[in-house]
Amino acid sequence: MTRLRATRRPLRILALMHESLVPPDAADDAERAAAEWKTEYDVVSTLRELGHEVHALGVGGSLGDIRHAVTAWKPHIAFNLLEGFDDVATWDQNVVAYLELSGVPYTGCNARGLLLGRDKAIAKRLLTSHRIAVADFVVAPRGRQFRRPRRLVFPLFVKSLTLDASIGISQASVVEDDDKLLERVRFIHESTGTDALVERYIEGRELYVGVLGNDRLQVLPIWELYFEDLPEDKRRIATERLKWSLSYQKKHGIDSGAARDLTPELEARIRDTCKRVYRALMLSGCARIDLRLTAAGRVYVIEANPNPQISRDEDFAQSALVAGLTYPELLERIVRLGLRWEPRRLG
Repeated sequence: MTRLRATRRPLRILALMHESLVPPDAADDAERAAAEWKTEYDVVSTLRELGHEVHALGVGGSLGDIRHAVTAWKPHIAFNLLEGFDDVATWDQNVVAYLELSGVPYTGCNARGLLLGRDKAIAKRLLTSHRIAVADFVVAPRGRQFRRPRRLVFPLFVKSLTLDASIGISQASVVEDDDKLLERVRFIHESTGTDALVERYIEGRELYVGVLGNDRLQVLPIWELYFEDLPEDKRRIATERLKWSLSYQKKHGIDSGAARDLTPELEARIRDTCKRVYRALMLSGCARIDLRLTAAGRVYVIEANPNPQISRDEDFAQSALVAGLTYPELLERIVRLGLRWEPRRLG
């Protein structure tokens, strides 16, 4: 294997990840492709190939492990690969806040941006106040009787208020009547343990846009999810099965790539919208903005994903590659953005 070189001095990097996702030191392509720790492996192995000293720390439900590693090892930066803490998806913001209080630089989004981005209702309200188009919505809290507001017309889309990665999303998530709506709301409450978000379903193209930066932002090439062989009676949505089943993707020709046939004016409008979303939600480091583009050319923001998946073959890294950033260069950029981030600026 050709050894890569870091663009600057080697660093001590503490890679934080779920305790079940600590990768092996080596894996062949077939093993890596099917592994849940694919992202963790890609990040850790690439950083090591760049010459950095990387300690992969599995984190469960105790901040003590992080405190001990920071005290004993004195990392230059923590590479944050956590998507929760103590198996609570929204608590990764607390880990980042702890790093901030401990004076440890970290990669990815700051604690406030994670808080705002993770709660889809808060994010949508903020974006609406900035005159950024989002689908009309309402929250269906757990433990309360839910009734659809008259302003919300079918079809409607039902999903978790806080979970990412298409968890709980299937073809049944798009509902056409009140009985199916109540059934799906109950399903989200019971299967995910979270409140449900009920929003107007936007028919259109599914676009993903990566953004890198703290102050000066780089918008990566616009990416699109393609549904080449999906039956006509199926909704063009990113279901949990579609996202995680390689056999399902192959069967139905599901693929992603650079968005085609966008006019320069529309592309500029999408890029500007994504920058506005990033700044309105106080994001930093990197994020992915999910959009719907209607046949009439209207752009709706579906959600913002702070700290998106960054495995080598995920949309974010593939889009960065089209922009001229190799995978090692992308990880170096994320690290340098973390070293330059100043948490006190949001104080």
